[in-house]
Amino acid sequence: MALPLSVNRKEAQLIRPAEPTPHELKQLSQLDDQKDLYFHFPMVMYYKNNPLMEGTDPVAKIKEAVSDALIYYYPLAGRLVEGSNGKVVLDCSGQGILFVEAEANVTLQMLGDSIQPPCPYAGEILSGVNESQKILNFPLMLIQVTRFTCGGFAVAVRLNHMMADSVGLVYFLECVAAIARRVTLTVLPVWCRELVQSRNPPKVSFVHREYEEDPDEATKLMHCQNIIRQSVFLSIKDIKALRNHLPPYFQKSSMFEIVTACAWIARTLALEIDPNEIVKLICVVSARGKDQFNLPDGYYGNALVFPAAISKAGVLCQSPLGYALQLIQKAKAQVSEEYVRSVLDLLAYNKGQLSIDNSWNFVASDTSRAGFTEVDFGWGKPIYGGPPVGAIPFYTSAYARFKNSKGEVGMVVPMCLPPQAMIRFREELFKIIHSPQMSPSML
Repeated sequence: MALPLSVNRKEAQLIRPAEPTPHELKQLSQLDDQKDLYFHFPMVMYYKNNPLMEGTDPVAKIKEAVSDALIYYYPLAGRLVEGSNGKVVLDCSGQGILFVEAEANVTLQMLGDSIQPPCPYAGEILSGVNESQKILNFPLMLIQVTRFTCGGFAVAVRLNHMMADSVGLVYFLECVAAIARRVTLTVLPVWCRELVQSRNPPKVSFVHREYEEDPDEATKLMHCQNIIRQSVFLSIKDIKALRNHLPPYFQKSSMFEIVTACAWIARTLALEIDPNEIVKLICVVSARGKDQFNLPDGYYGNALVFPAAISKAGVLCQSPLGYALQLIQKAKAQVSEEYVRSVLDLLAYNKGQLSIDNSWNFVASDTSRAGFTEVDFGWGKPIYGGPPVGAIPFYTSAYARFKNSKGEVGMVVPMCLPPQAMIRFREELFKIIHSPQMSPSML
């Protein structure tokens, strides 16, 4: 039975920078201005009541800190507009971002495990303010702070993806948090979008299978009706069982890689894809920190690329777990400075109008490392920080770390599938985890 949660929201306000900021036009990078990022992505953080903060209103504190943070991150207070050459540019107009104050009629504890994605109350915790998700000439960010009756609260954010990726959003939230706690800012924002531009002349040096679409429209998952969102919680014990299926040379594989290999196989089985059909696993990989790419700390623009692992469906489903894992690791290992430059050049050739292939592919993103679980406005770290929904139709899954009501720590794997396929996905996933048939095998 659903919890009778209701949220009373005040009218959205525009929060402007606390001081005058430069009014100028700024160019976006090629990674910012691509077709797949023309949307607003949501994140949410839940905070318990902290007796040490008694008498302090989180709404007022965060609202004031946001205004101060926009002095540093003043581009976020601007608007995207169409430039003279038809390209989208940023007008740093200082018009502000949307802010919503809200009150819930329940305690945070009453929500229990439902705060993990897909949260059934996501629409209450993050308001659907009219026009708040349009791209041009509208606010770039919406923040809703919702108080619970216990003194806890939620901070939910929706950001125009053309402005930043998850790490970039965390940079802004950490700035707000530092100001709220009255501590010195350790990382100042860096625009520098010129660092992420194509070469002249462009030189595409890799084959980018992630952008190659299946010409057979009938096979596309997006044509399936009645798609639903659900998540599977994999405990550390489950993930350890998966790791035990792997040969010794895979034991240093990351949790994300192992879970993704398992989910890719289970999802392919669940969709009952023809064994000869090509399936893709696309990993969302950050170009930050790559050798010689020279993205400084504080760079909050998009720095994501999408290398693809590819297999025939039948081979993927009939092979040991290590087969899928090896394909994923090889795909991720491609991401070098030259690979990123090649992506930029490909986008330049196609004027940003390329889209990630969504035939049978599975896009996996690990938001747990972005830093949402570390953002402290003065009440301590959140009990959950990550996507409120997790799976974006029709093929993207944003993983998050979670500690459930039993005290188990693990990873939430959101999925977006037709109902019967969702049932099969759960069955196949746990069959792989617990099956004695999945013993370590040499590839």
